[in-house]
Amino acid sequence: QVQLVESGGGLVQAGGSLRLSCAASGRTASSDAMGWFRQGPGKERDFVAAVTWRGGSTRYADSVKGRFTISTYNPKNTVYLQMNSLKPEDTAVYYCAPVIWGRWVPEYDSWGQGTQVTVSA
Repeated sequence: QVQLVESGGGLVQAGGSLRLSCAASGRTASSDAMGWFRQGPGKERDFVAAVTWRGGSTRYADSVKGRFTISTYNPKNTVYLQMNSLKPEDTAVYYCAPVIWGRWVPEYDSWGQGTQVTVSA
């Protein structure tokens, strides 16, 4: 079982910032990496960013590169997503999940409730 609790979303104007948090527990202890995904209105869930638990290697989708930063606080199994220079197209429900490194897909078909991010023009 994987337990994932996302928080930190909200309504922000274009150009603003938000910091998302994800508390992970359960089978995440055996995963090498964690990631963020997002699902916009009428769209599929897409990969946003990933980070390894050890070593801090990161990977970003081209659409967020240079604006978003993913990080971890391993002792507490927490993953963060700092989002700067937000755009209306970033509006989505954001989810965290263990990630298969190199494939940028979730390791398990298990999701938290997500956190809504809405960016107004």
